[in-house]
This record gives sequence, structure tokens and C-alpha cells, in this order.
Amino acid sequence: MSLTFGKCYDPGGTSFGIPTYPWRLAPEGLATRRQLRAHGLRPGGQPVAAQVLRPRFRRGPLVAYLYRLDKAKPVRPMTAGKTAALAKAMTARRTCPHCSTDAGYVIPTSLGMCVTCAYPEEQHAA
Repeated sequence: MSLTFGKCYDPGGTSFGIPTYPWRLAPEGLATRRQLRAHGLRPGGQPVAAQVLRPRFRRGPLVAYLYRLDKAKPVRPMTAGKTAALAKAMTARRTCPHCSTDAGYVIPTSLGMCVTCAYPEEQHAA
């Protein structure tokens, strides 16, 4: 489905079911999830208010859903339990299961171990 700039403008919502605007031309008072998060807000269970479409060559359009800023709620603060659980999970992602050391980076899932354990012959050559 090829979209042109004019087909992306549907503020009444007759074509797509919800108001639709071209990329970067959404009205004030609407924001994407990332924009809400940058303001310290979250959608808070509200339905999608509108969408923004960006036509692409040979593929379907990029879609960004928009939420109303006046209905957005503040982001929930991190609790001590969530902070501890996140720190434990990140430590587990950085610990090599083969040599049990902290690699200093997240272990690639494609290797399943740190780079030093995955390629020991290259470490001795250097």
C-alpha cells in the first residue's frame, strides 16, 4: 500500500478509524510514548488519540501512535525492590557462565559466554 503525503492527512479519522496526520505535523497536545516519557509522563491507560504516518518506499508506512498530554499520568517512581531486582538482573547479564567473572559488558546471547572464553586462541596470539 503506497501512501502519499496527502493520504496521510485525515484529521476526521474516516480512512483509518482514528485521526491521522503526516509525519511531524501532529497538533499540539498530542505526544508519542517516547515524548511522554521525556516529559516524565506515561499514557496511563488512555486509548490512542491519533496516529502519525510516514510513507516509506516499497514498504508499509511507519506508524506512531499519539496520546493526549492532558490525560497522561506521571511515571511511577522506582521502588527499592525494583532497583535491587534490576541491579541483580544486569549483574546476571554481565557475568560469564563459563568463567564466572564480570565481563564488564553484557554477554552476547549469540556467544553465550564472554569474548575471552569464546575465542581463547586469539587472546594468546595477542
